[in-house]
Amino acid sequence: MPIDVTNEDFQTQVLEADIPVLVDFWAPWCGPCLMMHPVLETLSETYDGRVVIARVNLTEGNNQELGQQYQIRAIPYMAIFKNGEMVEEIIGVRPEEELASALDRAIGD
Repeated sequence: MPIDVTNEDFQTQVLEADIPVLVDFWAPWCGPCLMMHPVLETLSETYDGRVVIARVNLTEGNNQELGQQYQIRAIPYMAIFKNGEMVEEIIGVRPEEELASALDRAIGD
């Protein structure tokens, strides 16, 4: 299952993670974002132990600061982080195969 991450634990859960992390920046009012949730749940099972799938609800608390920090202008917006750095960004609804390819690249680098 994807983990929920906030502005408060983004540093430890994402930037300091030992394995790549795909972060889904989303909002509950965003229909396309909600369409991606089952895909991300499947990927979290497929890549369990090799990749972390995380979600940041941009409407909760001060999570908007993360949206500003990463200059998110449209959602769904997903980013893959590895060794504390963003290595890939994915904007919009994407098929599972495309996300899997991006994760494979992050694991293989």
